[in-house]
Amino acid sequence: MRRYAVLAATAVLVLAAFLARAKENIVIEGSTTVFPIAQKTAEEYMKKNPDVSISVRGGGSGVGIASLIDGAVQIGASSRYIKTGEIARAQSKGVNPKGTIVAMDGLAVIVNPANSVSGLTRAQVKDIYTGKVSDWKQVGGTPGKITVVSRDTSSGTYEAFGELVLQKQKVRPDALLQASNQAVAELVAKTPTAIGYVGLGYISARVKALAIDGVIPSAETVLANKYPVSRPLFMYTNGAPTGAVKAYLDFVLSPAGQKLVAEIGFVPLK
Repeated sequence: MRRYAVLAATAVLVLAAFLARAKENIVIEGSTTVFPIAQKTAEEYMKKNPDVSISVRGGGSGVGIASLIDGAVQIGASSRYIKTGEIARAQSKGVNPKGTIVAMDGLAVIVNPANSVSGLTRAQVKDIYTGKVSDWKQVGGTPGKITVVSRDTSSGTYEAFGELVLQKQKVRPDALLQASNQAVAELVAKTPTAIGYVGLGYISARVKALAIDGVIPSAETVLANKYPVSRPLFMYTNGAPTGAVKAYLDFVLSPAGQKLVAEIGFVPLK
């Protein structure tokens, strides 16, 4: 009887170890720009690695980094560099954020396809978003009030746009703040007088991407360092990634993973 009890206990331990391996979970949260990259690569990775479960959530870059610092996720997705204050908060909690660049992106300034304007300078975009310019006729378009659409302040895209275009000036107070790239694109698509900005992966036939300083946003112009509003996209981990997290990030950076990045509409690293 004792022998059977020992065998049963051993079987339980083996089963528990197997289930632990089978239920290895990775949670990714943060940037809505990085979201489609994380979602697509996670789907493909799980097909090849059924013992790993990867959950992907949006919420914005600030949310993703905060969740990483709080230990709620294994990967914080961000479309901007981590801030000094965030690093200090992380260190106070014993967390060491390490960023892995997973792709490049260009911030596309978009308008409704009915808009006659095909290009703007960075200075003109800045003037529109800070309130100096309020009518399309001031930048060569058909007369009419400009409807300014922006990301919300928790967004890494908002932060990057502020750095690269607005030179840290504030977005005009009447701007329509949206919680995701998709929401910006949808609003611009249905509003003839609107202007917005999104990651390259959110450009579609429903909106028109403007040339900025004479350069159209594309994978080619970003890679050639010609498009003036480009940025890296990150996945942050607590220290150097290990285990299943490292294996997943290795896949994202592999030729197969970077091919998916390109298929989604972003700029692969190689």
